[in-house]
Amino acid sequence: MPKQPLTVGIIGDGFMQPAFFQTALSRRLPDHDLHFRSLELDWPLKLKSTKYDPTLPVGEFVGRPEDYFAFLAGLDVLITHLAPITAQSLTHAPDLRVIAVSRGGPVNIEMAAARDRGITVVNTPGRNASAVAEFTVASLLAETRNLIRGHLAVANGTFGREFYHYANTGPELCELTVGIIGYGDIGTRVAQLLRPFGCSILIYDPFKELTEDEKAAGFRKADLDDVMRQADVITLHPRVTPQTKGMISRDRIAMMKPGGYIVNTTRGQVLDYDALYDALVSGHLKGAALDTFEPEPPPPDWPLLKLPNVTLSPHIAGASRHSATKAASMIAEDIALILEGKTPLFPCT
Repeated sequence: MPKQPLTVGIIGDGFMQPAFFQTALSRRLPDHDLHFRSLELDWPLKLKSTKYDPTLPVGEFVGRPEDYFAFLAGLDVLITHLAPITAQSLTHAPDLRVIAVSRGGPVNIEMAAARDRGITVVNTPGRNASAVAEFTVASLLAETRNLIRGHLAVANGTFGREFYHYANTGPELCELTVGIIGYGDIGTRVAQLLRPFGCSILIYDPFKELTEDEKAAGFRKADLDDVMRQADVITLHPRVTPQTKGMISRDRIAMMKPGGYIVNTTRGQVLDYDALYDALVSGHLKGAALDTFEPEPPPPDWPLLKLPNVTLSPHIAGASRHSATKAASMIAEDIALILEGKTPLFPCT
C-alpha cells in the first residue's frame, strides 16, 4: 500500500547541506513518497548568526523568522539547522507535524509554541561530541607544545630555536592533571582521549557519576573549587545555563596553580575573559587555548588576541565532516520512527 505523500522542507547551509538530509531520509524511508523542498543559506561564508535578540524568543539563529514564512507553507516536516522558528512562523505551516533541528539543543525553536501546536521537535545531541573532543585535545597540545608559535616562526622565515630553550618549552601531557568541567558527551570523550597520554583526570559535574571502568582508570570527581586548585589544565565543557554563566570567574582563576592552562571549546559565557587576560599577562597562567569568545566574534582590538601565550581558533571545534553527516543520519532515524508511530530517540521537551 503506498504511503501518504509527505512534503519535507530542508533549510540547510554551507555546513549542514540539504543534500545530506535528503540522502539520509531517502535511504531510511525508501518506500515513502517524499517530496523535498530545499533552501541553502549562505552561512557561514556570508551570512552571520545572531546569538541573542531580545525581540525574539529564540537564540543562535540566522536571518529573521519572516525570511522563511513562504518556505514553510505546505510542509509536513521541517529540517533546519539555523533558521529561527517562532510562534508566528508556525502560523504559516498549518500542516507541520515534525521539526528536526540538527544541533545539540533546539535553541532556535520556540518550543512552547511547538508544544501548543502538537508538533514533535527532535534534535541531535552529541552529533559533534567526537569532533569537539578531538579539537580540545589538539588545542591543548598546540598550546603547551608551541605548535602554532613554531609554525608562525618558520612561515615568517625564522627557524624559531627559542622554542628549544628550556624556559620556553612546555609540559608533556603525562605530567599534567587535567580538570574537566562538564562531563557530558564531550567531556567524557575528552577524558577517554587523554587516557593513553597518562594524564591524571579530575572531573566536576554534579549530574554525572563515574563508571566502575572510569574509577579503575583513576578518574576522580571533586567539587568545582577543588578541581580549580588541583588541576594543571582546566578544559571547559558545560552547557550554558544560569548556573554556569561566569562560573570560571576571577576568583576561581586565581585558585589555579601558577603556570596552569585553560582550554575553552564550549561557549564564551562560562569564562571571565578579562580575568583570564590578567592572569596570562601577570604570568599566573602560562597559556590558554580558546575556540569560543564573548562577544563573538571578539573585537579586533581586544587585548587578549594580542598575547603570545594564547592559541586561538574561530569557533570551529565542532566542524567536521563526520559531525555533519552524523547529524543527518540521526535526524533521518528520528523522523522515520515518528512516521512509523514510534517514539523518537531524541525528542525535545
